[in-house]
Amino acid sequence: MRFEVAGRTVNAATGAVSVERPEVANAPLVVLVHGAGMDRSVWSHQTRWLAHHDARALAIDLPGHGASDGPALSSVADMACWLCQVADALDDPIHVVGHSMGAFIGLEASATNPDRIASLALLGVGATMTVHPDLQAAADANDPKAAALMAGWMHGPDQQFGDNPTPGMSMTGTSQATIESCPPGVLGPDLRACATYDGAVTAASAVSCPTTLILGSLDRMTPRETAQPLIDTMVDATVVELATSGHAPMMEEPDAVRSVLGEHLARATA
Repeated sequence: MRFEVAGRTVNAATGAVSVERPEVANAPLVVLVHGAGMDRSVWSHQTRWLAHHDARALAIDLPGHGASDGPALSSVADMACWLCQVADALDDPIHVVGHSMGAFIGLEASATNPDRIASLALLGVGATMTVHPDLQAAADANDPKAAALMAGWMHGPDQQFGDNPTPGMSMTGTSQATIESCPPGVLGPDLRACATYDGAVTAASAVSCPTTLILGSLDRMTPRETAQPLIDTMVDATVVELATSGHAPMMEEPDAVRSVLGEHLARATA
């Protein structure tokens, strides 16, 4: 699906089901937001499932990522503002499912524009997201080493040795290929936006919508303990920990994430 935001085209996957069908007009509108250097494809296990389980699903490419028009935005605040423009373009409050940088974007959007964000599901999130200097340097240089580093760090041990819910696919190989396809000059600013964003706890304290955190116990990029300051300041967040997941639960344990999202949306729309 393609639509316009601020005069630029946004590309989104809908699970091969139109979000404009009359019979789903009142279904929750779920917008899935990827992380740094990624695109809509990271949500492939969730988008189609949501589209066939009483939701309108849009896994979006952020500006300058995937097949969306650029330029890419350079701060979490700007991306959050853009996400609210997405809600305006779709003419409905949105249920945001965000991973890593996408989780920061959802948090900031909900805190600054609560009328546009109906609920939050946050994956791979912490109060801060530190970026290793070697990764930042490689990303700034458009060095393929950056994709290899990210793909190696973002998955748990099981996925490092070939475990993948999609038969015949390499988890780390798929992640590396996705990051390598990111346009030059995008991954470095993405990572810097994550590393410099210091508003997560403040934003979390202002969030009033139903919120679920889906955390991988084996996450090395945003270790589990870094999420605790967010949890402590949220009024009534639901926390789900996945024992064998690293930084990308939606790829590593897609069945569990689908189940949690279904329960989350049921609570958020009750």
